[in-house]
Amino acid sequence: MKKLFLSILAGLTLSTPVMANDDNITRGYKTYDAMGCMLLQECTDNVREVKSIQDFLDVYPESDYEVIEEEFNQLISVMNKVGIKVYLAPEKYFPPNHRGVYHTVSNNFFLNEDYMGSSNTVISVVRHEGWHAAQDCMAGTINNNIIAIIKNEEDVPMIWRELAERTYASNVVPWEAEAWWAGKTKGMTLDALKACSTGAMWDIYPPTPMTREYLVNEGFIND
Repeated sequence: MKKLFLSILAGLTLSTPVMANDDNITRGYKTYDAMGCMLLQECTDNVREVKSIQDFLDVYPESDYEVIEEEFNQLISVMNKVGIKVYLAPEKYFPPNHRGVYHTVSNNFFLNEDYMGSSNTVISVVRHEGWHAAQDCMAGTINNNIIAIIKNEEDVPMIWRELAERTYASNVVPWEAEAWWAGKTKGMTLDALKACSTGAMWDIYPPTPMTREYLVNEGFIND
């Protein structure tokens, strides 16, 4: 039986933020060690919060974000309402080929600035990582350290399932497959996060059988 939940970057625990100090990175830049330091908010060199699409225009003045502006700003607004902050961070804090990461403990997610000059990449990554935040909400509350799939696995289009199987370890495919789907589908992540923000997550997205069992056992919903 496939696992229902997984922790994002298991083994990382949230500590009290300290002054930016890249000396805490023991294994060099562009490693999981560097990313962990960023997630724990111990390494904050040039890590800045994103409030709207204007923050990208300030960094990439030659880029055109008009086509994604409305959806992007709505996503940032609803995430802030839920309690999620979005940051733009230097490439040095990400392992190779990582465009973004959501941290389920702090409810923050971080975007790799080296990839954010393209509007298509920006909106795809924000939708994808935002979907992981919605999965966090599905697992009982945004203030936890686990996530749950939102869609029944058989409902996820095969193209996204196959892409996830080629990219990720088998034990995370169910979560990543639907996040890829959301990343390429306008409004899908926004709708899920709106459901989270209104407290109607389980009314709008009926939990899968295993998720429901967990939610009942933990007292989040009635049987």
